[in-house]
Amino acid sequence: MSDHSSRKPDMKLFWACFIALVATSFVFGVRANTIGALQDSFNLSEAQKGNINGAGMWPFALSIIFFSLIIDWIGYKTVALFAIACHIISLVLTLNATGYESFYWSTLLVAVANGTVESFINPVVATLFPKEKSKWLNILHAGWPAGLALGALFCVPQKPLFFNELWKFRFALCFIPVIAYTVLILPCKFPVNERVAAGISYRDMLKEVGGVGFFIIGFLMYFAIVQLAGKEASLSTSLIAGAIVGLAAGIYTQSPGNWMFLLVLVIIGPLATTELGTDGWMPELLKVNGPADVPAFATWVFVYVSVIMTVLRFYAGPVVEKFSPIGLLVIGSAIAIVGLMLLSVSIGWAIVGAATIYAFGKTFLWSTTLGLTSEQFPKGGALTLNGVSAVGVLFLGVLGSPFIGYQQDQDMHSRLKSEHTALLTKIDGPAKPSIFGTSPSLDQEKIKALDEPSSKELAAVQSDSKRGAFADIAILPSFMLLCYLVMWLYYRSRGGYKPVAIGAH
Repeated sequence: MSDHSSRKPDMKLFWACFIALVATSFVFGVRANTIGALQDSFNLSEAQKGNINGAGMWPFALSIIFFSLIIDWIGYKTVALFAIACHIISLVLTLNATGYESFYWSTLLVAVANGTVESFINPVVATLFPKEKSKWLNILHAGWPAGLALGALFCVPQKPLFFNELWKFRFALCFIPVIAYTVLILPCKFPVNERVAAGISYRDMLKEVGGVGFFIIGFLMYFAIVQLAGKEASLSTSLIAGAIVGLAAGIYTQSPGNWMFLLVLVIIGPLATTELGTDGWMPELLKVNGPADVPAFATWVFVYVSVIMTVLRFYAGPVVEKFSPIGLLVIGSAIAIVGLMLLSVSIGWAIVGAATIYAFGKTFLWSTTLGLTSEQFPKGGALTLNGVSAVGVLFLGVLGSPFIGYQQDQDMHSRLKSEHTALLTKIDGPAKPSIFGTSPSLDQEKIKALDEPSSKELAAVQSDSKRGAFADIAILPSFMLLCYLVMWLYYRSRGGYKPVAIGAH
């Protein structure tokens, strides 16, 4: 085995990776807080808005998988330079966008850039700190909430500078973190990944994922690609596509995959939905149920939660050391359940307290999962580490977000049917198909035509229903908690949690 693990880590390279992650979340946050202004400027329909949001998600996951398969061949520096080029070109295209189509393609390219950044920073940091992977991956991923908070803060000013339109000013600010990480990355020399340095073959890397792992990845990727093409993907054809990919991978690797890694892949989808999916509901909850006399209440709570996550991840070292990664995941999922249940009943300033507990719960989930993956499956190299992130994002888009929407439709219809029958009669729409089965709907044109008393009655029902969605989402961390307890008991039976040495058999 190479002695690279005993060398002093290159902290300049680490901070370059950190700022690169800040840049990705900064751009992500700016777009999320600006899509409303773009809808007005470009006269976007809700469907077009949804397509733009989708373009900002699918390529992110697809580029992670693609570069994870080839990054050790073409080099980490090459991938980093490609990310820089995509970020700069996408921002230039965004500032020159003239309508839906041009903004759609610039959004797609920035998602490719974001996914490419994720594909190199995780394995690089794991290689830089082979004996403290969970600690430093947590610190690295403090860059995500930090970038979100900064992006949200820069979106608070309502008067544009240097540009006639506010949305252009906001996106122009994205050049700041992009140029910063470009300057930091260019002079850096990247280390050889620990898998390559240890002489672990490419096939042995694929064995960690195995036929079952590639079935999961193939199923989700096919579903995402078909949706990205603007078509409806059926569950059956997606399963067939996944089975073909999984069978081919299984034949080549002669392995179903490391069972513990497969369990992590199963958990990461509900984890992504618990964290990122819930975040998608937060603005609506805060807008409807927050204090009416506080301007930009939703934005400030979002910044507050992001700051909590940033600080906690920076000080993850002692926490990970005390509880171990698996212990921290057990505790985090349990606290997340409590936070979600509190959010389901909170109104006014009580939302801040519930959001605080939820933030403490979700802070370490994603980053510690990456730490556990890098420590337990080092033979999988960049593929296992980045594959976890990709599956999480893909699951969120393909199944997680639609699940939340499906549950919301079911809950609204149930509340109206049981307690507001007359109102339901006025606004009931046709049932619509979804991946989870037929879903009831409300006719938006009829809603617009409601008189004021009926509109207020509907708003009250929607407020209760949106809060109730958090209780439904709490099912996901409950499932995660059970899985983590199984893992915790497994490690305990083997003498406790210990990182796997890459040369061990």
